[in-house]
Amino acid sequence: MSGLVNALVIVAVIALVVVHQCSAQRISGDRRRWVLPAVLLVMAVREPGLIDQHHRTASATVLCAELLVGVVTGAGWAWTSRVWRAEDGSVWSKGTKATAMVWAGGLGLRAALYGIAVALGVHQGSPALMAALGATLLVREGLLAQRATAIPAPYGGAPAGVPVRQERKDHV
Repeated sequence: MSGLVNALVIVAVIALVVVHQCSAQRISGDRRRWVLPAVLLVMAVREPGLIDQHHRTASATVLCAELLVGVVTGAGWAWTSRVWRAEDGSVWSKGTKATAMVWAGGLGLRAALYGIAVALGVHQGSPALMAALGATLLVREGLLAQRATAIPAPYGGAPAGVPVRQERKDHV
């Protein structure tokens, strides 16, 4: 894939993430929430520039640090998001001011890692950014799903995110 397409994908994903962060989003057991992180990770792994071939060790180290920052940012995002149950029993989440601070800290750390990579002569392309963003979203989705299932259901129903099996009643 060309660098322009990768850049457009990254910008689109970040715009989508910011919109989702600023508005209340319903948390459901829907598997579509896992598609975007999975696509980003697959795209990153399939790209040839994930590891700089001229500086393999330094490149792998910077990539691991980038992924660690992504995991920590995703965890921070999930734990600073407000999660609540609506009157209809659905579970919702919304980013808070602390969530914005986590994002700002994550961006600052990523910028610092990019600067370190440049100082070491390591070329970091868009695949590293896509992998870190995918890891961020994957961790966030997992922790939000875990938090949603921990919220007790009203009136003894099933917790959020757990599919409810409807029993069929036969009429005589």
